[in-house]
This record gives sequence, C-alpha cells and structure tokens, in this order.
Amino acid sequence: MITGIICEYNPLHLGHKKQLDMIRKADPEGNIVCLMSGNYVQRGQPAIIDKSIRAENAVKAGADLVLELPVGGCLSSAEGFATEGVRILSAICDRLCFGAETADEKKLMETAKALISSEFSEKLVAQMDGGASYPVACQAALEQMGVGGELLRKPNDILAVEYCKAILKQNVSMGIMPICRQGDYHDAIPDRENPSATAVRELMLSGGNWQDYVPAGQTGVLHTLQQGEKAILARLRTMTDEEFEALPHGSEGLWRKLMHNARQGDSLEGILEAVKSKRYPRTRLDRMVMCAFLGLTAEDMKTPAPYVRVLAFNDKGRQILRDSKEKINLVNAGETMDHPYQQIETRCGRLYGLFAENPESPQIEKNRRVRYISE
Repeated sequence: MITGIICEYNPLHLGHKKQLDMIRKADPEGNIVCLMSGNYVQRGQPAIIDKSIRAENAVKAGADLVLELPVGGCLSSAEGFATEGVRILSAICDRLCFGAETADEKKLMETAKALISSEFSEKLVAQMDGGASYPVACQAALEQMGVGGELLRKPNDILAVEYCKAILKQNVSMGIMPICRQGDYHDAIPDRENPSATAVRELMLSGGNWQDYVPAGQTGVLHTLQQGEKAILARLRTMTDEEFEALPHGSEGLWRKLMHNARQGDSLEGILEAVKSKRYPRTRLDRMVMCAFLGLTAEDMKTPAPYVRVLAFNDKGRQILRDSKEKINLVNAGETMDHPYQQIETRCGRLYGLFAENPESPQIEKNRRVRYISE
C-alpha cells in the first residue's frame, strides 16, 4: 500500500516525524509519498528553509519519496490546496493520511458530503447575503442542515474536510487515514512531543533552541517575509491597474482595495492592516500579495501544472517512480521542460533568494538536483 501525505514541513518537526512513524507502524511493508509545498507556503509566505533541504529531511525522517506541490496549489485557499494535492497523489497512492483535531473518518466524510451538496450552497449564499463572513456562514449553513459545523472551527479539521471533499468531488478511489492532531496548531511555545510549526518557526527567527523540536541534523539558510519586504513593496508600487485586477483571490473588488492602499502605504503590514476586514481572512490577503510579487494571475492559478517535480527519494521511492511512469508526468528537480509552466517555476525560483538575509543568486533554483538518500 502507498500512503500519501500533503504537507509543507515548514519546518519538519517531531510531530511530523510521529505521523510518519505511525504510518510505518500500521503498514511496515508499505510506502510513503509526500507531496510537499515548494518554496512558498499556503500562509502566503516564503518557506523558512529551501525545499530541497526540507525534502531531504522528510526522507531521512521516514518518507520514501517527496514530490513538489506546484506553486498554484501552494498559494491557494485550503480548498485549492487540497484539490491540487488529491489530484496528484490519487494517481499513485492508495490512501491519504492527515492530522485532524477530530480524527473521525465518518464525521469528516459526512461533513464533506454536506458541503458539496446543492442544499448547502443555497444556505451558504443566504448567510453571506446577510453579512456573515465565509467561515461563519459555512458553520451556520451546516447547522441548519443538522450536520453541525464543529469540524470547521479548528485548522486541521478544516483542511481534513477539504481533503475529503476533494476525494469525493474527483471521484477517486482513495481511502483516508486521519490521525489525531495533538497539541495546539497556534501554540506560541512548542510542546516537546507535539510542537506546532508556528512555534518552531518563532524559535528559529528569535535564535531560540529550535533544534530540540525537530529530528536531528536540520539546518539551512532562513528565509522570511520581513527580509523580502522591500522587494514586495517595489513590485506592488509598480503594478498597473490591469495587473491588480488579474490577481488571484481578488474578487468582490478586493484587488481594488489592495491597489489603493499599496499606492499609499509605507509598509507591508500597514497595507495589509488597511485592507483586511472580518469578511476576508488575513491569509487570503497574504496569498494575494505573494501572488502579486511572483507575477501569478488568477488564470495561472486555475491551470493545473502539467508535471510534478521529484525532490527526494530513497531506494523504495526509486521503485515507486519506476512504477508511476505511466500514471503521472514526473520530472526531476532542476530539469528544464519546454512548457510555459516552466517560466512560472523559473520566476518563482529566482525570487525566493530575496527572502534570505543575504540575497541569494537567482541561479540557485537552476542548480538544484534531486536528493537521493541511501537507506
């Protein structure tokens, strides 16, 4: 059996290692494939450590093969993130494993089925027309249907439901393996056994002892939004009206509000604070700004990536690659493809180095190679 994980590993910590160990214990002869965000993550920020290093860490921690989630999926909403992940992994994996505060397969699937029903759509529109924000409207609509909206209150549950929705909507034969997510996703101080990635990143940025909360041997140049702020501001200040209008996540006139404030604000945080409202979650704005910086349009985000890059593997992973040649279009890290999507990847790769304290060469992406980790 091949178990898939859609992940960011930003960074890979002991909680992630525990998940890998649990899968291995449940199926000692099975294989694990991780589909990992590249150098940009769903929060609309650069990954704190380069994707090649994070992929290598994942294989050392127990994965057999690490593939790269295309940037369109990385910078999407939870729904888009899950949709792209399931689209890719369902071609080669038998089941999907994920953490959730409510690790109840029946409840997760029941909620997912309700969310994709026509009845839910009608009730959702009515709630939003009444002024409710999208998250609040979703919960209220589900409660009206007698399903209960408790699974839409915690971050891992929300993403777990989106995975189930994607499986149902795509009608793929993929089972699920929910694992109880212990600890708090938003913990400011990491729990020794169940740290949150947020808390570990805070330690990394503050010079704290973050190595206690990750598998041994992790290192790498740190990349942060703050280091790249001037580059982002430069991009926002020189964008045309048409470029703002073409941005993803900018519907309902949100792009216009961002454009107005970007042409007046003197800091990224100030701009985002001026644009946000209770109707739009901050992460949506963060993703929209990152897409602006990377030159990604709404059309780019709608177009599925034509291939998936291989980042790292071990001997078991090598066999999975051989067996998957007819199922999915795989290319190696650093390999050049004659396709317009290559231009998007190249641009995103060249810009990532601007988030390091000492800007890195734009050629780093071109020189990346697949990491083979011998067992």
